[in-house]
Amino acid sequence: MPWLNSEVSDGASILEAVQQSGANCLLGLSTIPGIFNEDVVKAALANHPAPIVMPMSNPTSKSECTPAQAYEWTDGAAVVATGSPFPPHTLPSGKVVTPSQCNNMYVFPGLGLAASVGGVSTITDRMLYLAAVACSETMTEAEISEGRTFPNLDRIRDVSHAVACAVVEEALAEGLCSKIKGDLTADEISELVSSKMYYPQYTPLVQQS
Repeated sequence: MPWLNSEVSDGASILEAVQQSGANCLLGLSTIPGIFNEDVVKAALANHPAPIVMPMSNPTSKSECTPAQAYEWTDGAAVVATGSPFPPHTLPSGKVVTPSQCNNMYVFPGLGLAASVGGVSTITDRMLYLAAVACSETMTEAEISEGRTFPNLDRIRDVSHAVACAVVEEALAEGLCSKIKGDLTADEISELVSSKMYYPQYTPLVQQS
């Protein structure tokens, strides 16, 4: 398999593994705070001009590094997402970058909506892939320029809608929809998904004396 590297020793340190493998993506799932130290992050930077640094362990006390450290050690070049919420960081240039919190809320609600709307019997690997693509494609230029790797949570309903549409479209193509039959256009799928979305808006009730 192309992602396997037999040249890296099982006893190698993280720094040695990054240097020997040419890794440019650090995915932190260790719950060991500070394990992505300056040497490790700079080694990833040496392998790529914009390394991916994702300290995913939470709470913040167990984060492999902080976004501020990842930005500082890469001169702001790192693509950062975290498992815990972190505040925006100001780069030496004065630019403010906002690290995204990687959370399953970006995909799971849309998957559930698609399964409900279409009666999807099986969520396939390709549906999960297309859900991730749909999520990324909802990113605006403004969000990208802010340093985010995920859309602003203020637009989570738009993200869920896009994810659901992508999954329903693929489920139809794979013949895995029990509630929807026939060929639907992208616009028809979009309208159907929108019509099934839950809007938590309530009419105020006033007690009459």
